Amino acid sequence: MGYDLTQAKLDRARPLREQIYPMVKTLILSGVIRPGEAIDEKEIAAQLQVSRTPVREAVKKLSDEHLVDVIAQSATRAARIDRKEIHQSFLIRRALEMESAAQAATRMNQDHADHLSDILTLHARALERRHYAEAIERDDQFHHTISAISDLPRLWNAIEVSKAQLDRCRHLMLPRAGQAEATLEQHREIIRALNSRDPEKARDAMRSHLEAAYRSTEAVLDGPGLG
Repeated sequence: MGYDLTQAKLDRARPLREQIYPMVKTLILSGVIRPGEAIDEKEIAAQLQVSRTPVREAVKKLSDEHLVDVIAQSATRAARIDRKEIHQSFLIRRALEMESAAQAATRMNQDHADHLSDILTLHARALERRHYAEAIERDDQFHHTISAISDLPRLWNAIEVSKAQLDRCRHLMLPRAGQAEATLEQHREIIRALNSRDPEKARDAMRSHLEAAYRSTEAVLDGPGLG
C-alpha cells in the first residue's frame, strides 16, 4: 500500500464519512491508488483509528461516482480508466460550466475580477515552481470561484461529481510541454469574457478551454501506463 493516512486529522464532532471520503477520493484522483488497485478498507480504518463503517460509507459514495468498483465476495478496487465514462464526464462538465460562466458574466464586478486574477497569479507561481498538486488546486479554485459568482451553489456540487473521471488524468497532463501555459492563457481569456459581462462570450471562452483540456486528456488516454 503506497499511502499513509496516520497523520490525517479527523474532527470527531463531525461525520467521519464526510472527512474520509475526500481523503480516499484524492488518493484515487491523484493516482496514488492506481486504476484497478485494491482499496483496503480495514487498513484505512486502522490508520485513521476509526471503525470500518465510515470508511465503507465513504467508499460507497465513491462507488456511486464510478471511481470505485465494489465486487461482492471480492476486493474493492479503484475503477479502471474507462474512455466512455470520461467522455460522458466531459460532456456533462462542459454543459454545466458553460452555464456557470454565462450566469457569472451577468454578475461580474471588479472584486470578482480581482479575485480571479489573484488565483491566476498563484496558479502561475505554482507552475513555475513545478508544484503540480498546488497548480491543480488553483485550477479548481478558479472554476469554483466562477461558479460562486454565478450564485448557483448546487451547480458546483454537480460539476465536482461530473469532473471526477477527468481529474484522474490531470496529474499526468500538467508536465506535458505547453499544457500549463495554454491553460493559463485560456483562463485569462475566460476572465476577459466575464469582464465583458456578455454571457455568450463567457460561454464560448469556457467551452474553448474545456474542449482544449479534453483534447489533452485524450492524448493522455492514448499514451502508455493507464489501466
